[in-house]
Amino acid sequence: MSKRHAATIAARAGIAQDSAHAAVTPPLYLTSTYELKAFKQPGPYDYSRSNNPTRDLLAETLAELEGGVKAIVTSTGMSACLLALQLLTPDDTLVIPHDCYGGSYRLFVNLAQRKRAFKLLVVNFQQADWAEQIRAVKPKMIWLETPSNPLLQITDVRAVCDLAKALQALVVVDNTFLSPVLQQPLALGADIVVHSTTKYINGHSDIVGGVLIAKSQQLGDELKWWANCLGITGAPFDSYMTLRGLRTLEPRLRLQQDNTARLVDFLAKQPLVAKVYYPGLPQHPGHAIAKAQQSGFGAMCSFDLAADESLLPVFFSALRLFTLAQSLGGIESLVCHPGSMTHASMDAAAQKTAGIGPTLIRLSVGIENADDLLADLQQAFNAVAQHNQQNHQQQLNPQADRLKQQNEQQQQFRLNPALSAFW
Repeated sequence: MSKRHAATIAARAGIAQDSAHAAVTPPLYLTSTYELKAFKQPGPYDYSRSNNPTRDLLAETLAELEGGVKAIVTSTGMSACLLALQLLTPDDTLVIPHDCYGGSYRLFVNLAQRKRAFKLLVVNFQQADWAEQIRAVKPKMIWLETPSNPLLQITDVRAVCDLAKALQALVVVDNTFLSPVLQQPLALGADIVVHSTTKYINGHSDIVGGVLIAKSQQLGDELKWWANCLGITGAPFDSYMTLRGLRTLEPRLRLQQDNTARLVDFLAKQPLVAKVYYPGLPQHPGHAIAKAQQSGFGAMCSFDLAADESLLPVFFSALRLFTLAQSLGGIESLVCHPGSMTHASMDAAAQKTAGIGPTLIRLSVGIENADDLLADLQQAFNAVAQHNQQNHQQQLNPQADRLKQQNEQQQQFRLNPALSAFW
């Protein structure tokens, strides 16, 4: 059989493979330990921190989707990031993007500064001299996040991988925003792919998890050893739920992207939106690269509200379908204020450098009816516009009151008989 499509891989994972009872869907193995066949004769499974059939099935499916050799399922997306960093020593340099996810940024900076786990270089991959900056430090690992969170900036993965190969550096790509359905960094030259499976891969906002997929067996084996050593492998039940959500990844994303395209078009015409951030827009600086290395533009978008920061509560409280919450990638639409939520761990200077302004709003678009989502946004913008108008009137009222008082005084002056001689 020729190579299967992503939708088929996800939908058929473990289907009709149960050797015990011929169950169509794979069972959930909640056991923590396994019986040995005999003294000093362990089977393929001995303890679930090391190996578990349910977790292994999820890992094998994700490895196939990303085109990797080995996948390690972890307890959270952050533990997947931590696992990749075990490949570094204090003498090694890690290069990270200036606008990566706030939790990742916090991990990188604190491990480098407080633990001296490695050296760190923060690079703006949108600047022309990014390659020169990297060559100067000869890093062991280059970390990419494309599209970036929350401004959806695009990095040329193949160009970075070509440079990394010349420098004998590893390239790790956080592919959470797109999933393997829309982007496959290993095919572009990356060595490792990281996901927060909490997001699109699971897609239902009911578990937290992560995965790390290696391009080579050697890297995969080393990372699996560290995952078992650190005890950060994913729980069987979470793996079962993730696999269940994964089965609908492709159709979910198709609908979410369609909804996002309509919302972006609406936002681009909205007077109360100063700027829209979405790689699908032809004017987006990374549009051409995104079109070349992705098979879709994703279901995340951000925009700057063209109003005072004090009106953010008005906008958020007016929404009924977009839920103000952390995370992304679920079937439900979410709205987020990166500066005070996902990227709050970055100080003000780092946020400013990353381009995260005080009125930046991020949307994770779900599978609801697009017309309903548009109406929800419109009534929130209407609420902001109404408050803007009220504030404007309040500013004008003192001037009107003063004019009215002056007119009354002048009228009284004219009608006073005692002063008639002056007229």
